[in-house]
Amino acid sequence: MVVKKGHRPSKKDFTSVPIEHLDLEKVRTVKDLVEGMKRTSFQSRTIALVASVCENMATDPQCTIFLGAAGALIPGGLRKVLRDLVEHSLVDVVVTTGAIAYHDWYEAHGFRHWATTPDADDILLREHMLDRVYDTLADEDLFRECDDEIASIADNLEPRPYSSREFLEILGKKYNDPNSLVCTCAKRGVPYFIPALNDSSIGIALTKHYVGRRKAGKEPMRIDPIRDNWEITQIKVKSPRTGVFYISGGTPKNYISQTEIIQEVLGYPENPHMYAAQITTDVPNWGGLSGCTFEESQSWGKFHRDAKMAQAIVEATIGVPLVAAYLMQSGVGAKRKRRTFKWNRDTLVSAA
Repeated sequence: MVVKKGHRPSKKDFTSVPIEHLDLEKVRTVKDLVEGMKRTSFQSRTIALVASVCENMATDPQCTIFLGAAGALIPGGLRKVLRDLVEHSLVDVVVTTGAIAYHDWYEAHGFRHWATTPDADDILLREHMLDRVYDTLADEDLFRECDDEIASIADNLEPRPYSSREFLEILGKKYNDPNSLVCTCAKRGVPYFIPALNDSSIGIALTKHYVGRRKAGKEPMRIDPIRDNWEITQIKVKSPRTGVFYISGGTPKNYISQTEIIQEVLGYPENPHMYAAQITTDVPNWGGLSGCTFEESQSWGKFHRDAKMAQAIVEATIGVPLVAAYLMQSGVGAKRKRRTFKWNRDTLVSAA
């Protein structure tokens, strides 16, 4: 129901949009299913609204789309789904936790995650060097191999500050895994930022590099998180409009949202994010960022007063495939021009 300013709604106004019961006999694709969910209720409808907002930003030719993702999405089986969002031009900039990039890069080596049960004997798993993520396992011995490789890559870099974007591009070009998020971003020139890189196994590996270089009396390379701020803000400044798609919440959510505040603090004109969609299991009443509403963020100036916004309280391994499949089957990515970025170290030379 749309209520005009100064108009007191009548009973007829409130009862103008009926619920349409989902008819699975008419469903042939995921797109059909999500379309039908738009006229149902509860989180079914909110997932459909999230898909619609994502479609709106993908069909806006002036919109740069930021993907922010947290949580154990790679062990959860969403590796190729995230990669597909990049490959099909449905996102332009990626921001995740370090764990997402690391688990993805681990699989780029041909290593796997394994199914287990939440009641597994964790002490026994430790004896076998197997790490449990709820009902999924990763091999800690193979993690250590990846750690050593990352440390070795860092050992052979020029000892200077790097943004996480620059370092992730270096890692992504080491392998040619078509199903890897890290590798696909590097191949397609999609900027990939990790604002809390030290809080991950990549950070552990770079700590090994740092200590090793110090012991050898040599200068280490460094990840400069403030350079990250400047680089991602330049993308925001050079974008006529921006949209965000958050999976879970955490640091990536605020990191992308606050680009508008940095833009203003640096003296650029206000240009709050115009589109916002989120899938999360958190709720706002605990006061945390992961569950805070976009309306709350409007009080900070992060989102435009007329922004198209939708949030679904749905677990990511259920909600994200529905939204991604809807977008892919809608064909919006095929019609969308992929954003291109040209960098000179920490300076964004051009964005088109």
